[in-house]
Amino acid sequence: MRYGRLILLLLLACCVTWAPAQVVRVYALSLDSTPLYGRTMTHFAYTNAHAPQGGSLRLSAFGTFDSLNPFLDKGTPAEGLGQVFETLGQRSEDEPFSVYPLVAAAFEYDPQDRSWMIFDIDPRARFANGEKIQAADIAYSFHAIMTQGDPGYRVMLAGVRDVQVLSAQRIRFDFRSRQDRSLPLLLASQLPVLSADYYRHHVFAHTTLTPPLGSGPYQIERIDPGHAIVYRRNRNYWGAQLPVNVGCYNIDRITYIYYRDAVVAEEAFKAGQYDLRLENKAKNWAKLYNFPAARQGWVRKEALRNGNPAGMQGFVFNIRRHRFQDRRVREAIAQAFDFEWSNRFLFYGAYRRDDSYFANSELACPPGPLQHDVAMLLAPYRAQLPASVFTGVRIPVSDGHGSDRNNLIYAQSLLKQAGYRVVNDQLIDAQGRSMRFEILNAQPEMNRIIEPFMRNLEKLGIHATLRNVDVSQYINRMRRFDFDMTISSFAQTLSPGGEQRNTWSSAAATHPGSQNIIGIHDPVVDHLIDLILQAKDRHQLITASQALDRVLMAHWYLIPQYYVDSYRVAYWNFLRHPAILPRYAFDLSIWWVDAAAWPAVRAHQDAGD
Repeated sequence: MRYGRLILLLLLACCVTWAPAQVVRVYALSLDSTPLYGRTMTHFAYTNAHAPQGGSLRLSAFGTFDSLNPFLDKGTPAEGLGQVFETLGQRSEDEPFSVYPLVAAAFEYDPQDRSWMIFDIDPRARFANGEKIQAADIAYSFHAIMTQGDPGYRVMLAGVRDVQVLSAQRIRFDFRSRQDRSLPLLLASQLPVLSADYYRHHVFAHTTLTPPLGSGPYQIERIDPGHAIVYRRNRNYWGAQLPVNVGCYNIDRITYIYYRDAVVAEEAFKAGQYDLRLENKAKNWAKLYNFPAARQGWVRKEALRNGNPAGMQGFVFNIRRHRFQDRRVREAIAQAFDFEWSNRFLFYGAYRRDDSYFANSELACPPGPLQHDVAMLLAPYRAQLPASVFTGVRIPVSDGHGSDRNNLIYAQSLLKQAGYRVVNDQLIDAQGRSMRFEILNAQPEMNRIIEPFMRNLEKLGIHATLRNVDVSQYINRMRRFDFDMTISSFAQTLSPGGEQRNTWSSAAATHPGSQNIIGIHDPVVDHLIDLILQAKDRHQLITASQALDRVLMAHWYLIPQYYVDSYRVAYWNFLRHPAILPRYAFDLSIWWVDAAAWPAVRAHQDAGD
């Protein structure tokens, strides 16, 4: 992790060409000082430039799918569609936030102005049908996404004021503010490139099972609607030799097989029906991989350490519901989750308690009283904030027996302060309404965590019910914010930017389909997001992020659960990965098939031994 002055510099990696109007033409964009890779880069350090190509890979997916359009807020898109589409630039996974040329060959801006950026489209760039990618396609992509696409794009890219096609290969984006330093990088790395000509004959806003036209390294070969989707590597992929792609996309055919039940998926892996699992259950990691094929060396498992912010996972409140609008009530309910018991008896001691929205990173606010710079930043809002913002947030710690008496007594005191009383074993508010709510869940394996939590809630007079739904129903209900409580996670990066608006801002709270499922509508949070976007150096970014972290934690918008600081991966022993792996992502595109091992492993899988 690199420190120092981290002003947003859009630098030419080796040299910068200055135009008379102080315009620079740059090779890479970075939010973190000078890009790590120069113009002479041949490939990312975490790829194997000589990786062999060929073979096949089978992966698992859950639920079902009914759409091949991943850019809408309706339908359930198939897994893996990101391999079909490209963006203007490719993010590096061993830097906090740097973007290198992909569809765009270069970037131009005025360092004194920063209110616009020009993207030069690589003249070699092609869609899968051979048609050139032009500036008009980028303009179409932006307008289609912003007017008809998922609301998350509208929130993230709302800072774009205007788009101008300057020529067949040049396009200019004008920004509403010069202060949002992450917007150009988000625009380069998140806006999908769509074919304007293709969508003259197809309706972009419709879900569809017609394979779309993309420009990426893979094309859809076959679908079994709702059950499986197969991607084939495009041997005529225009960008195969770009430095950002060398050593990537090595496997010829990738299949996603859908399972409706996690237990069935586990047994399918053991039977060799698919080839790789990212394991997210501690019990499985401790016990599942002791079946005969694993003991005989046909299956390997590795814990691959990472430097990613762990983000936050928890029981999420929908504060649009009247029963959850009092912070004291939310904190009281949080006392009923016994992490220490869960970690001991359910997780084999594998997890750490999530105590930050930026856990496992320098962006996390340290526990206890605020450090000086963060305290100074938040001082003007003292009257609008809970006192615990400044003194420290009390995360419950139990005795590990499943129902900590002290925590429940503290919960009762908070509920009493909020005007609740217990009548006939029911918690009642001042209006005589009983405290009841539903926990919406699409992961049956989480029931073993939810049910002990519910039993503790009963001791407080709170009646919670569990509703398990399929993935499609869950997605649709979450898009409509139609839930009381659910388990969800909020990913973070080392360079937070415009995505924070989509997750926490007041504007996003009113946009169905946004990531602000909690319903946060807080001017202090909005201002802190602005400070993150306007940060001029790393110190300012860290300070603003820690301030946002503490404010979110103090409001008890969710009940923190747990995290692990490694990727736990099990795979059949014909897959290989580079010795040096990216620090900030699990990137399966850099793996390859060992041609010498593959036939024997496949034969063993097919035999079902």
